[in-house]
Amino acid sequence: MSRRPALAIGAVLAAMVLVVLNTAMIAVALPTLATALRVAPASVTWILTAHQAALLMALLPCAALGESLGYRRVFTWGVWLFAGGSLLCVVSPSLAWLVAARVVQGFGAAAVMALGVALLRQVLEPRRLGAAIAWNALAVALSSAASPVIGAALLSVAAWPGLFALHLPLAAGVLLAARALPASAASARRPALISILLNAGAFAALTGAAALVITVPPAAGLLLACAALQLWLLVRRERSKRTPLIPLDLLASRSLRLSVIASVLCFAGQTAGTIALPFLLQHNLGLGTWMTGLLLLPWPLSVAITAPFAGRLAERIATARLCCLGGTCLATGLCLCSLPRAADPVLQLIPPTLLCGFGFALFNVANNRNLFLAAPVQRSGAIGGLQGTARLLGQTAGGVLMALLFERFGAASAPRLGLGVAACLVVFSAWVSLLQGGTSTDRSVA
Repeated sequence: MSRRPALAIGAVLAAMVLVVLNTAMIAVALPTLATALRVAPASVTWILTAHQAALLMALLPCAALGESLGYRRVFTWGVWLFAGGSLLCVVSPSLAWLVAARVVQGFGAAAVMALGVALLRQVLEPRRLGAAIAWNALAVALSSAASPVIGAALLSVAAWPGLFALHLPLAAGVLLAARALPASAASARRPALISILLNAGAFAALTGAAALVITVPPAAGLLLACAALQLWLLVRRERSKRTPLIPLDLLASRSLRLSVIASVLCFAGQTAGTIALPFLLQHNLGLGTWMTGLLLLPWPLSVAITAPFAGRLAERIATARLCCLGGTCLATGLCLCSLPRAADPVLQLIPPTLLCGFGFALFNVANNRNLFLAAPVQRSGAIGGLQGTARLLGQTAGGVLMALLFERFGAASAPRLGLGVAACLVVFSAWVSLLQGGTSTDRSVA
């Protein structure tokens, strides 16, 4: 590979690492932030909720802007916006300022998430799409595994603004390398402002409903109704367009539609499992924070090890079969994770968490490859936005599910129940993938 394509690939993967570090490190720092900002733990969670809401609000508009203005341009704008948001986080004097700065970060991160694979698809040959998605999964898994350690290490030697200051040199490196990204032709299409506002309003209301479903159910119900109304209005506005903001034209493809549904279900199960496991280890098995972190580490490490291998398999084995195999492994691992007792949990938990990572990598790489191959190259941005939206919707659903289980059954029973429900969701996602039938491994849409 020549130097310019290598730099282009490095820019995309480094940007993905930046976005993942931003989320995972801050999750570890929430107790420290609550103390430093002198706010209640329930209030400080808005630092994460605001960022997630901004991502959901901006993913599809960023994808549409990428197709109309060029992927490289919008991707670069996103990195600049993310860096600006990071700087605002560093100097934030209060929780309100920090939450607002996190929204800015989320808008920038949305451009990276929506357009990353679309840019990789332009750099590499079509037959290397599986490898590109595998590299992306590898970067995400490694940064997910390293984030808690990096966050804890930074907090041990610096104040909390250092977590956000770390993003600035990384973003500068991405911007320098992004000059090697290929320029793409802009289209005449421009997303309508009212459609962007309806999309943003719908996903903001949906995120708010998820955040309030336990504490203020009536408000959550009202927000959910608002989200449904705005989504209905958006679909009515966009359904007659050739390239709608919500890619209804692409969702007409049965294979792509099934891949999106399977992705939502799988991420819901994966998120519920990753929330339930720490509670199982600490509340049920009585392990400390340090040991809990060590026992959770095999999952992302297994994803990182498996992803390149899964990329090669995805080019040889039908998507439906590989997703079914991955989903079965992930569901089996989640069920096994619910079995350990206090006696020797280390030996009992490492194999199933490794199996979870192995299954998730197989499913995710194959399913994402199918998503991108189901659309023309010039619609890769829309697929990237759809992929990111499906992932975040699944993660939100998994989080709400676990919150409801904790509210109903308490910390003693909810973790094991959550792992069982998570396994059921993943089995359902594998079944949905099987409905695709013998999906070709080498099809490509021009």
